Formats: sequence, C-alpha cells, structure tokens
Amino acid sequence: MTKAEHVDVLIIGAGLSGIGAAAHLAKDLPSTSYAVLERRAVSGGTWDLFRYPGVRSDSDMHTLGYRFRPWRGTVALADGQSILDYVRDTAHEYGVDEHVRYGHHVTSAAWDSTTAQWTVTSRVDGETRTITADFLWSCSGYYDYDEGYTPEIAGRDRFRGQVVHPQHWPEDLDHTGKRLVVIGSGATAVTLVPALAASGASHVTMLQRSPTYVISVPGNDAVKGRLTRLVGEERSYSLTRWKNIVLQSALYRVSRARPDLVRKVVRKTNVAQLPVGYEVDTHFNPSYDPWDQRMCLVPDGDLFAAIKDGSASVVTDRIATFTETGLELVSGEHLDAEVVVTATGLNLQVFGGTELSVDGEQVKPHETMAYRAMMLSGVPNFAFTIGYTNASWTLKADLVAEYVVRVLKRLRSTGTRSVVPVRDESVAEEPLMDLDSGYVQRMVHTLPRQGTVAPWALKQNYLYDAARLRTARLDDGVLRWS
Repeated sequence: MTKAEHVDVLIIGAGLSGIGAAAHLAKDLPSTSYAVLERRAVSGGTWDLFRYPGVRSDSDMHTLGYRFRPWRGTVALADGQSILDYVRDTAHEYGVDEHVRYGHHVTSAAWDSTTAQWTVTSRVDGETRTITADFLWSCSGYYDYDEGYTPEIAGRDRFRGQVVHPQHWPEDLDHTGKRLVVIGSGATAVTLVPALAASGASHVTMLQRSPTYVISVPGNDAVKGRLTRLVGEERSYSLTRWKNIVLQSALYRVSRARPDLVRKVVRKTNVAQLPVGYEVDTHFNPSYDPWDQRMCLVPDGDLFAAIKDGSASVVTDRIATFTETGLELVSGEHLDAEVVVTATGLNLQVFGGTELSVDGEQVKPHETMAYRAMMLSGVPNFAFTIGYTNASWTLKADLVAEYVVRVLKRLRSTGTRSVVPVRDESVAEEPLMDLDSGYVQRMVHTLPRQGTVAPWALKQNYLYDAARLRTARLDDGVLRWS
C-alpha cells in the first residue's frame, strides 16, 4: 500500500477564507508544509460560483478585503469578477495557487490520538484518495454549494416559462424584452432587480413575503480617494478600513440599543429616494428590528432608482400558485412572468459536508461547543473559519487566521502534538447564530453551540474580538496541550 502524503496543515476550501488562511501560513510560518483541497475545478469559492447579473459584495470592500493586502481604489461594493480577481491575485502573490489541489471533494476526516494526525479522505475523479495532516482547517464556508434553498410552490409544473435559482444562473439565459419576477427580498434579490432592469428586461418585479431593511450607500468611497492622494494606497486602505469598521460597529450597536431610532432614519432615507406617495410602509418597513436580520446595502440607491423610473416594482404578498403565465398571489393579483427567479436563500451546510470523527467516534457538530467561534470542544488540532453575520466576512477570517498561526507556533515551539478545547459542562448553551433569517433558522439546530461566557461566547463584534484574540493567553485553562 502506498503511504499517504503528509502535510503540516491541511486547508479545506480555496475561496476567500481558504486563500486568506494559506496566505497567512505563507507569510507568517513559511517553513510549514500545507495543501489546500478544493472541490471545484477553480479557486474563488462563492465569487466564482455565483454568476447572476449584477453579482457584487454586500459588504464594503475596504473591510471585505484582507487586512494584509489592500483593496485598491475607491469602489465600495465591488462586482463579483473584481472580487474574484482580487482573491486569485492574492493567491498568486503569496504562492498559494501552487498548493491548491482541485477536484478534491473531501468526504471525511478522522483524528487518531495515537499518531496525533488527521487522515482526510477525498473523492477525486471517482477515486478515493487520502492525505494526512497534523492540523486540519475548514474554510469551506457555511452553505451548500450544490443547491440553494427553493421552497415548494404549488403549480410549478404548469408554468410555461423558466424558473432559475441565482446560485446556478444559466449562461444562455436571455432575459431581453421579458417580464421577470424575482422572489425574495435579501441581498441577492436587491442586487438582481436593478441589474436585470438595466440590462434589457421588459419589467422586473421583486416579490417579497415581507420587507427587508434596505440602505443606500455611496458606490465609491470619497474619503478613500482623498486619503489615497494624501498618504498613498496602503495607508489610505488601513485608515479607510478602520473608519468603516467603527461606522459599522456603531450602526450595529445603535440598532440594538435604539431600534426605533434606526428604523425612523432608514425609513426617512427610503422616502427621499422613492416616488412621492410610494407605499414605503408596505414595501420597506419590516416588522422586525434592525439587525434581527442582515441589512441590505444598495450602491447609490440603484434599487430605488429602478423603482422610480418604472423599470422595476415591488409587490409584498404571498404566492398562492404558479399559473401557466406567471404567479397568482393570495390577494388575487396575478403577476405575469416569462422568467421567475427564486432568490429565496441558501441551505446551510456544516464544514462543507465533511464527516468528522475522533478516535473512531463520529463528531456531531450540534453536540459540540465552539471555542472562540473557531475550534470545537473535544476535537483536537481542528479550526474552522466562519465570518461575521453583522459585518464583513473577512474581518473575522483574518482574526481566525492570526489566532491559528499563534496556536501552530506554540505547538511547534513546545514540541506539543495536539491541542483541544475542553468544554466546561457548567457553561450554558446558546445558538451559534442569533439571526432570524430563514436560512439560519432552518438549520441552526445542526450547528455547533456557543456558550454564555468567554471563551465560548460569540460577540459578533470585531472591535472586541480584535482586542481579545490578539492578546488572549493560549494557556487559558480551556485549551489542553498534550
């Protein structure tokens, strides 16, 4: 039998998180051997998979960009291709692309305490392959790449048009001159509607069951432009990044402390950008408080502009059934459509579907507790990267990478073979994510739990995490080194 290949660190996923994790290893632990296993044939993760019209970031790029590599320019909400280029350029600059193995669908990972190693099994071109590693790092995000979420809607077989989910947008779809209905009100829907309206559709209707908070932001960061002229690209990136971090954190804190105030401010800005007499309270005034679900950002108010010029509209109602020519609503209204886009959300998937086991015992994620929202109780030499739900994903991804590098340095310098968070059974449990969004609520029971006290509690606060994670003692009485 051929001996399995071995690396010091094995990263699963070559998207924004995985490329960032590998770049941290390359620059901070250059003598570490590592490999990145990527299921798809190319890198980029989300930013290569999603190809729907107008696909863009829903966080500003000066915080979505890596801390160690500036996002150049003033564009705040960038298009998908620009983000993909940025991720791949980062991989090339740090030599990460030479360590990525494509077409590797990781199915299982087994920890053996006697050897202090992981054995990771993948499917490659229909064959099974294994690789061993001292440390395993899951950077596969938290949603299912195979299928997005589409609710059951009566009468779908009767519809003579085309039904499309944004996660798998057909390259040959021609929507020119057609009437489209986009079902949904989240970040994908508010991106699609103005993009489709501006690219030849006859009319686009955003059909939502209930409203979402939608905020217009400048498409370009004027402050970043001025700072760049004064202090150069790298320093202006750092300053703009901190400016945006502080503003995001302040908005979130005020939203939680004074929800009625934030609701009034958002409503006032919406009214100013919509037609006179528009039914703002019907279509843009949610029943829940700000940041109970993620807020949607629209650059330069493009969604409101499309509504104002008549190329798009919003309908708030429930679907009764598909018909041959569109959708019949509970109210009795009929929406004519030749293409229906189900921007109805994602399916969560823990660790990309990889089955973990420790010494022959299957790890059930929902029975574990997340240590600092990046390691699992009872699972040695394992880390995972999941970004913030109330701020840019990469802010947390960078902090996780910095912390994992500290852990790896400690393992190496002390000759220690393994490290595992040991759970305190007296710590009460809470859900890992506290958003009311449907994609979270459908699958929150499958996720690891968080605790009510540090280091088990998840703050969703970058300023707090940046201060704590960069100074936290590794000998904290929770991590067991052996």
